[in-house]
Amino acid sequence: MVTRGLRIWFVVHFIADILFALPLFVAPEFTLGLFGWTAVDPVTTRLVAAALFGIGIESLLGRKGDVEAFRAMLNLKIIWSSAAVVGFVWCLAEGAPSMVWGFLAIFVAFNILWVTYRLMLRGAS
Repeated sequence: MVTRGLRIWFVVHFIADILFALPLFVAPEFTLGLFGWTAVDPVTTRLVAAALFGIGIESLLGRKGDVEAFRAMLNLKIIWSSAAVVGFVWCLAEGAPSMVWGFLAIFVAFNILWVTYRLMLRGAS
């Protein structure tokens, strides 16, 4: 059974993803400049924004799905957030701007949330 709390978190995740994706997509240099990036690749930034749009919008669209749909989305969210955590740690080790610590914290928190819910759905049918 999919809990109401998980469905609400999917909506929260949609909002968070869209709030980050829109400025990254529309004004990548300006947006990342606010966070201390001095060299910005707009293609890569817009690609990240596209991933955020995709995952976030699917979170909203799929919030009323069944257990199998939530398992699949949680798997995707866990893979995405785990890879992001590894990437952020790697970048910090190479001297990334200090704001990356904030992004790392956000992705770690979401990863813990998604893994917790995925474990709860492990035996659900």
